[in-house]
Amino acid sequence: LNGLSPKQNREVPPLDYGRVRRLKTRRPDLQIIINGGVLTAEQALALCRDVDGVMIGRAAYQNPFMLIETEEALFGRATVSGDRHDVVARMLPYIDTAAARGVPLHAVTRHMLGLFQGQPGARAWRRHLSENSCRAGANSETVQRALELVRHAETSLRSRDRAA
Repeated sequence: LNGLSPKQNREVPPLDYGRVRRLKTRRPDLQIIINGGVLTAEQALALCRDVDGVMIGRAAYQNPFMLIETEEALFGRATVSGDRHDVVARMLPYIDTAAARGVPLHAVTRHMLGLFQGQPGARAWRRHLSENSCRAGANSETVQRALELVRHAETSLRSRDRAA
C-alpha cells in the first residue's frame, strides 16, 4: 500500500467514473467493468448504461440483500424472490448441514450480519448473532432466535406507527 492505510487505499486516488466512460467511448472494443465505490442498485444500473459491467464488493458484504435489489434493478426480477426473512429461512437447511459437518455457526453467520442493514431490528440481529454464534452448540435455532428479535422490532415499529 506504499504507506497508505486500507481506508486511504480505497479513496486515493478518488474514483473517476467519467474517465472510465471516456475510455469506453474511445475503445468500445474493450470490455470495461467498473470496480469500486458502487453503493446502491440504482448506482449500479446507471453505471451499466455506459460500461460492460459493475463489480460490487464491500457494499454487498455490508448489506447482502443489496444483491437481490441490484438483480431486480438490472434484470427486472431476482433469481431469489422474497424478503430478508425468506433469505434467512432458505439458509436454515444449509446451516444445519454445515453444523452436522462440524462447521461453526459463526463461519456462516458472519456473512449474514448485514442482512437487515437499515431495517428495524438490525442491531438486535447483529448483536445476537455476534454474541451467540461462536458458542458451542450454536445452530439454526440461534439464527431463528435472532430473526425473532427482528420480528419483534418490526412489530413494535408498526404498533408505534399505528398509535401515532
